[in-house]
Amino acid sequence: MSRRVRIGKLFVDSVSFDEAMERIVAIVERGTGGAIFTPNVDHVVKAETHPAFRGAYERADLCLADGTWIVWASRLLGSPLPAKVSGSDLLVPLVECAARHRWRLYILGGEPGVAELAGARMSQEFDLPFVGCDAPFVDLDGAMSEPEGALRRLRAARPDIVLVALGAPKQELWIDRYAEQLSPAVAIGMGGSIDFFVGRVRRAPPWVSRAGLEWLYRLAREPRRMWRRYLLDDPRFVTIVARDLRASRQHAPP
Repeated sequence: MSRRVRIGKLFVDSVSFDEAMERIVAIVERGTGGAIFTPNVDHVVKAETHPAFRGAYERADLCLADGTWIVWASRLLGSPLPAKVSGSDLLVPLVECAARHRWRLYILGGEPGVAELAGARMSQEFDLPFVGCDAPFVDLDGAMSEPEGALRRLRAARPDIVLVALGAPKQELWIDRYAEQLSPAVAIGMGGSIDFFVGRVRRAPPWVSRAGLEWLYRLAREPRRMWRRYLLDDPRFVTIVARDLRASRQHAPP
């Protein structure tokens, strides 16, 4: 098991990119299901006031640092994470790994047609066993209005991995709520990574991400959709890290 670093009320696994891939392989290969999340600044902020969201994270098998600001915060708090392992960076290596192992992959969520397009591209470019997709209506608490049908279709496809593209906190709550029914598949919260993969949304250039300015890039491209998150909600991350830093200094040995 890896060391875990607490940022706000969430824990993040201290793993490199290669170690993250090894952990994912181990979780899938054990055959008992599991949940993999990619916490970012928005997740840390949401966890402050969302007990169910925090509970889902506590039960997750692997939590990977999705964002430069998460890595910077860990360094400031004295427990540096070795690397950013975002869902967007993880997706293609994960698909390549799934193709090598002949894992069956399923996508749940996303805008109309996006999952189908992503699955077709994965099958064509990587020879991946893509076994289906679905886009059921999911409430903010992760519940589905007609769970029997969606879960029946998913189980009939017999996936090894389910990529869940519902956005936070829906996808984490959905994975946690239906964990038993999803087993032995491993569910991975992917947020908007599927949109990036098919080109529906353009990713920030690598240098922008390394500079911690991916939020500004996305805000500039999608202001009506992202303004509340980036201008009202996520700035609270600074306050959360400052609180953690004060607490760590108060409890430090003299």
